[in-house]
Amino acid sequence: MTADTPSATLIDGKAFAARLTTRVGAAAARLEASTGVRPGLAVVIVGEDAASQIYVRNKGETTLRAGMRSDTHALPKDSSQIDLLALIARLNADAGIHGILVQLPLPDHIDAALVLGAIDPDKDVDGFHVINAGRLAVGLPGMVPCTPLGCVMLLKHELGSLSGLNAVVVGRSNIVGKPMAQLLLAESCTVTIAHSRTRDLPALCRTADILVAAVGRAEMITGDWIKPGATVIDVGINRVPSRDPVKAAEGRTRIVGDVAFEDAARVAGRITPVPGGVGPMTIACLLANTYTAACRVAGVQPDSLDA
Repeated sequence: MTADTPSATLIDGKAFAARLTTRVGAAAARLEASTGVRPGLAVVIVGEDAASQIYVRNKGETTLRAGMRSDTHALPKDSSQIDLLALIARLNADAGIHGILVQLPLPDHIDAALVLGAIDPDKDVDGFHVINAGRLAVGLPGMVPCTPLGCVMLLKHELGSLSGLNAVVVGRSNIVGKPMAQLLLAESCTVTIAHSRTRDLPALCRTADILVAAVGRAEMITGDWIKPGATVIDVGINRVPSRDPVKAAEGRTRIVGDVAFEDAARVAGRITPVPGGVGPMTIACLLANTYTAACRVAGVQPDSLDA
């Protein structure tokens, strides 16, 4: 092995997510057989954003493969906020729907915070409602945001106990950064949240046994930011020009994370790839949350979904 050869162990989120989806499907089948309750997920999309449409289609197909009910509600881009809120009210009242997800981003004329706040917290399988955020903050049961939940699952599968490890989360969003920090605290990590105002960010990152990149800047974190042997979780999904000059001139792109993968893999002990790392876990955890919500409606304890 040369100095230029990546040495980090690849964390295969795609394979883990496939196994988790299979376990969720089996648990959902047992729930339906014993109680008659079939977990149901409704996804709402407003507009015609190509990336969102692909993501929503993948969610629907995966939900059906797991033997669960899947409803997709596609609204025109010019739909009013009132119409969207009325749809959410109907879904809140639908006993056959246990999870509601509103695909972001929403058009500029719609108040996303207002819409997310209108979802019944017990059906908020994205975990974005302020009640679920508060429950997570104080350690009460609630819906946990899917991406951070998937990250912690991967970390525990790779490392076992996380207790006592130093964790640095780069990014402070309500969707990933903040809930990720809360989950790591719950695992007894020592947690630092870093952001654009952090002084000497590279030096701080080098203190991390666990480094979570969720900042939304393509390949910002390089190998010299990483502590040798650290575990790196790359949440970023960014489109950049193709490495091939001809393809780049044609407007072709490639997907990269927030971490410069090849550089980081020479230093890290374990690392998630992009794509194929955290992304698949998000959808699998969405199904897990929907199953959990259905169990609460049925009045039964969810089966363990651990591997």
